[in-house]
Amino acid sequence: MSLFDKPIGIRSHWISFENAISERGQAALENQGAKGHAFDCVRAGETKTLLDLEETGMICRIWMTIGDRSPEMLRSLRLEMFWDQSDEPAVSTPLGDFFGVGLGRRTPFENALFSDPEGRSFNCFIPMPFRTGARVTLTNESEKDLAHLFYDIDLLLDVEHTPSTLYFHTHWRREAPNELGKEYTILPKVVGAGRFLGCNIGIMPDPAYEGAWWGEGEVKVWFGDDDYPTLCGTGTEDYIGTGWGQGVYANRTQGCLIADKEAGQWCFYRFHLDLPGSDSDDRRQRQRQGDRALRRGRSRPAGEYRHRRARRVYPAPGRKGPRCPRSVSREQLVQLLAAGRLVVDRLFLSRFGERLPSADSACRAAPGRGHGGVLRC
Repeated sequence: MSLFDKPIGIRSHWISFENAISERGQAALENQGAKGHAFDCVRAGETKTLLDLEETGMICRIWMTIGDRSPEMLRSLRLEMFWDQSDEPAVSTPLGDFFGVGLGRRTPFENALFSDPEGRSFNCFIPMPFRTGARVTLTNESEKDLAHLFYDIDLLLDVEHTPSTLYFHTHWRREAPNELGKEYTILPKVVGAGRFLGCNIGIMPDPAYEGAWWGEGEVKVWFGDDDYPTLCGTGTEDYIGTGWGQGVYANRTQGCLIADKEAGQWCFYRFHLDLPGSDSDDRRQRQRQGDRALRRGRSRPAGEYRHRRARRVYPAPGRKGPRCPRSVSREQLVQLLAAGRLVVDRLFLSRFGERLPSADSACRAAPGRGHGGVLRC
């Protein structure tokens, strides 16, 4: 919609604790016309409904901030979204990962899809259409109360969607450690027409690397059941638009927000927004471990999160089943690292037409892997 075009028949709404039903003239009623319900508390184990509508429309922007922005809380708050009265969420991810916070480390940034102006808030600008209804919830899966949650959701109602309009989906998982010598799957096989938006990845390398560059493995993409990939990159840093290693930078569709060699942490993203076409066949995307990784140690993905578009609503994978701990103590982390472990935290954004495979099976088979959280100090 152009800024200079007058929208016809479309209603603009802004939902928050001040006016959760988004009715005209129903905000600021709790304090005689001034703000009286700016924030709310989310008790341990509680699910807070942020939006619940039975109309056609599109979410345009989400803003949030919370009082406790610790790595533990960022992983313990689960954000879920349901489209068109579906009982299963199309979005089900930890709050921090949804908004591009890698490894629980806050830093100011802005890109085409997300922003955090001063390292204290969360903004998402991805359009999320719905045809008959939308529901957004936030669940506190930690053992302590969250005293302050502020939010608002900007949306348009009575938007006419075409048959080709795709739903917004996400997937997040962790893998810690990944298997030595086995390609790490960035995007598990998905089936159906859609569009892959990109990925955000966080990595904590194994101390066995001894400071060597861990990112030499190339990114590859397969379609259908092909034995060999259709696309093959030249290295991790090349995939996100830089070269010869990764420093700190933030661009519109690619960036590396954390490049801390001393702490052994890297967080980076790549969005495929400028590709005009869509994927109409099966797709899977992997990254090979670099030769140095095979010789010196192993790399391990600890969490991943994706957005995708689909022609119909599919449940977000990895939601049910046992969940692994969201955090560990420094002493536990030291023990795990001493055993030769590496942690990778990954955020994913994609538009695809079939549900992604669940990571809960991996969690059940090997506690400490699969869906559930990242190891942190």
